[in-house]
Amino acid sequence: MSRLRAVFERLLEIIVIVLMLALAAEVILGVGYRKFGQSLVWYDEVASITLAWLTYYAAALAALKGAHIGVPELVRFMPVKLRVFTAVVAELFIFAFLLLLAWTGWSVLGVLATDTLVSLPKIPVSVTQSVIPIGAALFIIAEALRLPDILAEARGTHLSTKQREEHR
Repeated sequence: MSRLRAVFERLLEIIVIVLMLALAAEVILGVGYRKFGQSLVWYDEVASITLAWLTYYAAALAALKGAHIGVPELVRFMPVKLRVFTAVVAELFIFAFLLLLAWTGWSVLGVLATDTLVSLPKIPVSVTQSVIPIGAALFIIAEALRLPDILAEARGTHLSTKQREEHR
């Protein structure tokens, strides 16, 4: 499981880095063109889409690393059984929300099937919006891969990175 998690983490890191570089290059290009009195017709629309894609993929990466919003201090003050129960219920809510997001995102793709980008009419909006169900699916995988750590933390048996290194 840890090997799969490491590969998945590396994949998400590569995607996030590529998207960040693409967005940076696109912004520099757009600013450069505007500086010289020209304007790229597609710049604003593509930059917004790239930022949205970056947000979804980076959110999945953050989930895998346990870096998304949470209140771990509150949970740590609870008795062990209540911590485990709270962790399980919280994860069930997270999975339910992400499944709903994936299903809704997938449904929207059908509605947008005939629409295209305004500035690049050859690109279907459904391609750009596919990040919603894909991002939700990646987030579900990240949460599932992190689930053993979440339960170990709730039980109080989780080893920190430093403790794992010392244990080896």
